[in-house]
Parts: sequence; structure tokens; C-alpha cells
Amino acid sequence: MTPKISDAELAVMRILWREGRPLSFTEIRKTLEATTDWKKSTIQTLVVRLRDKGFINATEHYVTLFSPTIDEEDYVQTEGQRFLNKLFDASAKNLVAALYRGGKLNAQDVNELRAFLEGGD
Repeated sequence: MTPKISDAELAVMRILWREGRPLSFTEIRKTLEATTDWKKSTIQTLVVRLRDKGFINATEHYVTLFSPTIDEEDYVQTEGQRFLNKLFDASAKNLVAALYRGGKLNAQDVNELRAFLEGGD
């Protein structure tokens, strides 16, 4: 079974994916401290966990640089399928039906989905 990324760990991964280049711990920390109330030790724990799970690499240069080992799109695909399997019996139709019944899809959303499925963007 593939290890999971926690919500807090995902915040670190999103920074790495968004930047698209290896980052130092200081760069990761400064970005997270600007948007969360996490302390240095918390952020360090998250980075170490991601490294230990194999989601990021640590490369030694003048400073240690961290980079993702998994592409964001691959992660989204894997987690999306896991979500569908777990809650909707692997059925995208069941997911969309639940969103529609729950009032989470408006007419514009439905039209956009229709256009997407018909080959548009």
C-alpha cells in the first residue's frame, strides 16, 4: 500500500510543486510561516516525514535542497482514484450525483462538465 500524504504534509508538497525547483528548508519554512502558525520544529518534522515516506529527496549541496519525487498530477490521479474507490464505489457518476444532490453543482458547473466531456476545455 502506498503511503499517504497528510494535509499538513500536502502543504509542503504544494510549495515544492508550485516552485518547480529544489528548495532549501529555509525557503520552505519561510513560505509556511507566512501562511500558518507552524513553528520551525513542526515544519522540520513534516519535511523529514515526507523524505522518510519517499515523497521528497534531500540533495546535499552547500545547503540541503528538497525536491518532490512524485509529480503533482500523478499524486492527484492516485488520490482521486483512492477517494472514488473509498466513498463512491469507484464511480465518477456517483461522485457527481452526490455533488449535484448536495447542491454543490450549479448550472454553470454542469455546463462546464458537459463541455469538458464533449471534448472542450
